[in-house]
Amino acid sequence: MAVENVATELQTVGQYDLVAKIADGGMGTVYKARQRVTGDTVAVKLLPRHLAANPVFLKRFEQEYIAAKALNHPNIVKALEQGNAEDGTPYLVMEFVEGQSVGQRLEHVGRFNEQDAIRIIGQVSQALHKAHKQGLIHRDIKPDNILLTPEGVVKIVDLGLVKEVDADLNLTRTNRGLGTPHFMAPEQFRNAKNADARCDIYSMAATLYMMVTGDLPFASCGPLDAWMKKINNDIVPPRTLAPWISERVDWAIRRSMSPEAAKRAGTCREFLEDLTGRSTRQMTDTDLTGENGDSWYMVYKDDDAVVHTVKGTMTGIRRSLKEGMLGDASNIRVSRTKDGPFEALRNHPEFRDLAVAPAKVPPVVSIARTPTPPTLNILAPTPEPVATEAPTPIPLPAPEPSVSTSQIILPNIYMGPVAQRSGWSRWIILTIVALAAGTIGFFLMPMLKFFEIL
Repeated sequence: MAVENVATELQTVGQYDLVAKIADGGMGTVYKARQRVTGDTVAVKLLPRHLAANPVFLKRFEQEYIAAKALNHPNIVKALEQGNAEDGTPYLVMEFVEGQSVGQRLEHVGRFNEQDAIRIIGQVSQALHKAHKQGLIHRDIKPDNILLTPEGVVKIVDLGLVKEVDADLNLTRTNRGLGTPHFMAPEQFRNAKNADARCDIYSMAATLYMMVTGDLPFASCGPLDAWMKKINNDIVPPRTLAPWISERVDWAIRRSMSPEAAKRAGTCREFLEDLTGRSTRQMTDTDLTGENGDSWYMVYKDDDAVVHTVKGTMTGIRRSLKEGMLGDASNIRVSRTKDGPFEALRNHPEFRDLAVAPAKVPPVVSIARTPTPPTLNILAPTPEPVATEAPTPIPLPAPEPSVSTSQIILPNIYMGPVAQRSGWSRWIILTIVALAAGTIGFFLMPMLKFFEIL
């Protein structure tokens, strides 16, 4: 069948027949295509001619293929081939993924339930962990770049922003899709060349934020406003928007969306541990939620500084910590075995949320801010001194009854030369009155004499 809206007017690219357009993006158009010999279905991405003439965009396009080819992971879309069409248009051949993106799914369902969202982010986390181990940073994780197959398998796409950790090349692209600024770490705004693994972790947390709440992080904000809110951690906590979210997931999201990178989860696996409260070494893809009820040994000091070693379940220890029965959580050490090693709570995902606090959210500021006392500044020249009488003061207008006086700030209004108006105008009025009285008297006196004669 004919290809819909093929900008390049190509019907074939190399060994592939273009079947239908899948998506348009800032870095090219993606088509569903068929390999002419084998009949395999693939995705072909074409770089527009005007971008192919730009060496930066061309390099970024090539980088996407190199990165996808190097990352052999079931949750990352596979790169199959790279080449140039007969007219010179660069193209990439990628694995075709049947399904829709997380962003598209959100448009239909509004939000994901917590367990489904964690399973999806769990797969994203495993893929990014592999990329980070190979020294590659994605830099553009967001709902539009996470595909879901009908079987629930995640495929990360759009590797055009991938960079090597030690590379000096800056290939930052402009914002597009759902709005990269809303998912981008604040330090990435300043210099994308310095982005590291914790930038991807921030983006994962922001993506999860939208998945479980249905709301875009920092909604109704432009890029600059979004950046200012991020560095001030001015974000609505997830549980405020969706009270049904568990405290752990709320904490994990807020921790990894901290403005300071050092306060986020250090690795993708640590972020996943924060979400689930379990070590990634014990997880399976079908069991990413729930608590481990195994026994633990705990060392702590009582009020008399006596050291105690006790045994308890994870649930019992967590309850005692929440109720403050064990004192400062930072002084407690736990171990799976009686012989140790005993480590701080933050080293164990089962207890980390009780020992590590996310960045504080600034308090909600009332819209009616406390203004300065009401003043009226009259901009007028210094009047000449008048010996007769002082100028009449101008009274301030009374405020509306429903508004407190402390909420009114009067603007600076030019009222004119008040003193001259209040002094000289009085003399002018008196003069006019005198002249009017004299004129009337001049005409009335003959008439009065006439009536007296009669």
